[in-house]
Amino acid sequence: MNILNTATDWAKAELFSTPFFILFGVAFMAASLGFWQLGKTVIARAYIVPTLVAGGLLLIIGLGLFFTNKARITEFEIAYNKNKSEFIKSEIERSESTLKEYNTVVFKAIPIIIIVAALFIIFIDKPLWRAISITTIAMMIVILLVDGTAYARIKNYKEQLELQNK
Repeated sequence: MNILNTATDWAKAELFSTPFFILFGVAFMAASLGFWQLGKTVIARAYIVPTLVAGGLLLIIGLGLFFTNKARITEFEIAYNKNKSEFIKSEIERSESTLKEYNTVVFKAIPIIIIVAALFIIFIDKPLWRAISITTIAMMIVILLVDGTAYARIKNYKEQLELQNK
């Protein structure tokens, strides 16, 4: 298989995946609107700002990744046509560093954040802190779901690059 096709297919798969951040961001923002308009209890009112912030962050993540990966498709072709071996080498290095980041951030830091947020739910009896903690857990789960599949894709992509590099 042509390595350019492999790289382009990976970027297109990422383009399919990143809108899920946007979708969940919009859902969190809609929930915030719902809590603002329909929330009658103290805890319901406490969710307004945390869900709005989480939705905004997910929206920013999704849009940033979408436009970054969209630009990569054309950049891949230019870099590949310029120097095939250098393109493969740089993509292997980029995928290795991305995999390390996933291992550190997604699979270590995010579970720790979830644990800390869960402890806040248990030990802090304030509606705002509970809302922040629950919203944080929900947002981290969304990130784990989307980035878990992205991790598998980039790991597979790196393996294909290494096979092509031999």
